[in-house]
Amino acid sequence: MSWLEDELHEQPAALARLIERQRENARRVAELLAAEDVRYVLIASRGSSSNAARYAQYLLGRAHRVPVMFATPSLYTIYEQPPRLDGAAVVGISQSGASPDVASVLAEARRQGRPTVALTNEPDSPLAREADAVLLLEAGPERAVAATKTYSNSLGAIAMIFAAVDGPEAESELERMPDVLAEQIALSLDSAPPLDEYAGLVGATVVGRGVNYGTAFEIALKIRELSGLVVEAYSPADLMHGPIAAIQPGWPVVLVAPSGPARPSVEDVVLPLQGRGARLLAVSDVGAVLRRAHTRLPLVPHVPEWLSPLTAVVPGQVTAMRLARLRGLDVDRPAGLNKVTLTR
Repeated sequence: MSWLEDELHEQPAALARLIERQRENARRVAELLAAEDVRYVLIASRGSSSNAARYAQYLLGRAHRVPVMFATPSLYTIYEQPPRLDGAAVVGISQSGASPDVASVLAEARRQGRPTVALTNEPDSPLAREADAVLLLEAGPERAVAATKTYSNSLGAIAMIFAAVDGPEAESELERMPDVLAEQIALSLDSAPPLDEYAGLVGATVVGRGVNYGTAFEIALKIRELSGLVVEAYSPADLMHGPIAAIQPGWPVVLVAPSGPARPSVEDVVLPLQGRGARLLAVSDVGAVLRRAHTRLPLVPHVPEWLSPLTAVVPGQVTAMRLARLRGLDVDRPAGLNKVTLTR
């Protein structure tokens, strides 16, 4: 078994470990973000961590009712003209904690006297050293280049911060997620449809919205980094504002559409895409959505929507791994990529 598949299977245990060990740190972070002088949250991240940050935009925005936005690291590094951060709480998300540009955003925030938070798997990393509060991901060593358990635990850490604000019901729902995640992994592996017809594809599109907007980007990234294909992610609204013109007959489109308020808007693009001859792959627990798809990637039902990114990403991880193998590629060592990417 590859490192990637091993680590995919390790996700439920890693999530359970995070929830058990980091509860108090999550509450501390939630209190820091709720401080009276915090008027917005600024997140610095790269790669898969940026996809987790998209999830944070929704959950932290809902929990604290403040804008949540992305930093522009080049202003801090290349241009050396960082913005004023009055009113900001600054969060860095980095699995390795080693990316200089992410750490530089937190370092500047500290110089300006603003509170800083690190979500990282490495307690002694440069990012952790710049943080007033550290929420460790507790994922353990991850050897495969493509992140799986560190990504799911990044989502889990964000969910813990939300639950610390939302209260006991949310905490109880989160406590059940390691078992649900194990069920999803088994379902996605056991029910995986044949993908041979996609072996020769050159690219694909992924569509998601709401809390699963980041899931769409993470699935696109996993397929792209493991198979070298050109895969892009959009919200339904962004897709309809021009990019749909590039969808040609036979083009694969992955719809991330679990139950919840965002699902109808994702389903609204089905007819326009079918009219253009797209091959639809549906990630959903809704029978009506799955029946309209060319390829079905089912989800475990009855997952609260705010936690559905933890399960919705799994069919994408499995699909990305299987597509790479169909193309004869090494899933543990994608060409030209390293586990830790140092960007400035």
